[in-house]
Amino acid sequence: MANSSSRGGMVPEAREALDRFKMEAAAEVGVNLKQGYNGDLTSRQAGSIGGQMVKKMIESYEKNMK
Repeated sequence: MANSSSRGGMVPEAREALDRFKMEAAAEVGVNLKQGYNGDLTSRQAGSIGGQMVKKMIESYEKNMK
């Protein structure tokens, strides 16, 4: 398999949107996320980005349920 990324089968537009969403979440929690490799992030930093993304997805879902 040429691309072993878990997002390998994702359409380019969805990948771009997810990357923008991730960058936005990182900025909100004060983590300096850069394009490309971010292996220098601590587990705490990476977790805070993922947690912020989940929080925003839940808020969006709850808002749309009303």
